Amino acid sequence: MAESLWIALKVFIFANIIMLHVAYAVYFERKVIGHMQARMGPMRVGWHGLLQPIADGIKLFFKEDIIPSQADRAIFYIAPVIGVVAAVSSFAVIPLWEGFSIADLNIGILYILALSSVGAYSVILGGWSSNSKYSFLGGLRSSAQVISYEIALGLSLVGVMMLAGSANLRDIVNAQADGWFIWTQPVGFFVFLMAAIAETNRLPFDLPEAETELVAGYCTEYSGMRFGLFFMAEYAGMFVMSSLATLCFFGGWRGIDFWIFSKIPGIVWFLIKVYAFIFFYFWIRATLPRYRYDQLMNLGWKLFLPLALANIAFTGLLKLL
Repeated sequence: MAESLWIALKVFIFANIIMLHVAYAVYFERKVIGHMQARMGPMRVGWHGLLQPIADGIKLFFKEDIIPSQADRAIFYIAPVIGVVAAVSSFAVIPLWEGFSIADLNIGILYILALSSVGAYSVILGGWSSNSKYSFLGGLRSSAQVISYEIALGLSLVGVMMLAGSANLRDIVNAQADGWFIWTQPVGFFVFLMAAIAETNRLPFDLPEAETELVAGYCTEYSGMRFGLFFMAEYAGMFVMSSLATLCFFGGWRGIDFWIFSKIPGIVWFLIKVYAFIFFYFWIRATLPRYRYDQLMNLGWKLFLPLALANIAFTGLLKLL
């Protein structure tokens, strides 16, 4: 009973911390891109706009929830919820430091990949149930994009699992005690990073919601809090992929064992690395234009997939030698 209460408390605290991070990731993005474009970003609500995410959340909560008359109401309702639940549930297997995770699964990587597939149904169902051609096209694009890039994403992590001898994220971090896998898996990391950007529907691969062609893609017909849920799922997904990159390629909570750096707690190292990846997401958005859809597909099938397969073959050779 006591153990169940402790797990429930961990889940409650963890979920609230994640949602707070998601809210302020939006603020951070607006500020970062604003300064990159010689603007100030949010400044009005609170000191330097610090209360802007709370104001946006309250606004979305009280806005009218409009449902198209021809929409499939049940699926229209549930689609954004699927995305948020799948993204937040992924954090259950992510260890923040040695010995701390909600669930210590031996198949941690497979669990996250499975939930990222489930999260894609949120976009696909949202696009289909809206009964709008723009939303439907966004949903179709998302389904093709997920199929294409999830293969590369999974294969890019095979080399990591081969070197660690496990799919458990804690074991993978411990296997990097003598050196981070980024040094032995640079190709795998590159493929993972590109596939993660495509998986989370971020620029330059945000084709499912391309504003210039599809208004807002799969979420064109959504308003109010349901619209907000889609973006909560997207930003939570960014944190999941950033955490996975940190754990699999950059040693997780392991830092630099030198001078004063060796005194820094593991959780601080972990968060610094995750925030660096989040910043990279924003930097890419402020820098690169959106790809055409045929370019996106060509990259996935003709470049990233062969690279991931070649990386597996090279890692196997490395293990034999």
